[in-house]
Amino acid sequence: MAKLFAYTDGACSGNPGPGGWGVLLRAMEGSEIVKQRELKGGEAQTTNNRMELLAAINALESLTRPTEITIVTDSNYVKNGITGWIFGWKTNGWKNAAKKPVANAELWKRLDAAQHQHKVTWTWVKGHAGHPENERADELAREGMKPFKTPATTR
Repeated sequence: MAKLFAYTDGACSGNPGPGGWGVLLRAMEGSEIVKQRELKGGEAQTTNNRMELLAAINALESLTRPTEITIVTDSNYVKNGITGWIFGWKTNGWKNAAKKPVANAELWKRLDAAQHQHKVTWTWVKGHAGHPENERADELAREGMKPFKTPATTR
């Protein structure tokens, strides 16, 4: 049986500024790729953290049936948030440790709902460290950002 992986990444030019998210979905049987799909999108005015969250959300929401999946992210914000911090946020009425509203709460709620449809394993990898699938997710995120960039935001 194939194992499913989603390599996710977000990018932002300025923070806030134009941003994009990218997902490389890959079904593997052993070391063989049996199916692959790429997703990307972006927003004109956003943050890197929002794009990281939207990458994971879109990976999960693209699945048409309950699935066992490993999400590979270079975002400690996403991994730590969904595997740890979220439990306290829910208990505290979506307030953080400083009693302030949780940033991006609507996206955290969406990610939480999406992950409950599946059996998700969360894995962190170091970004921009030569991990081929993470590098491809980064390229997709930058492609997703392109329609929202102006000459002034191009770097």
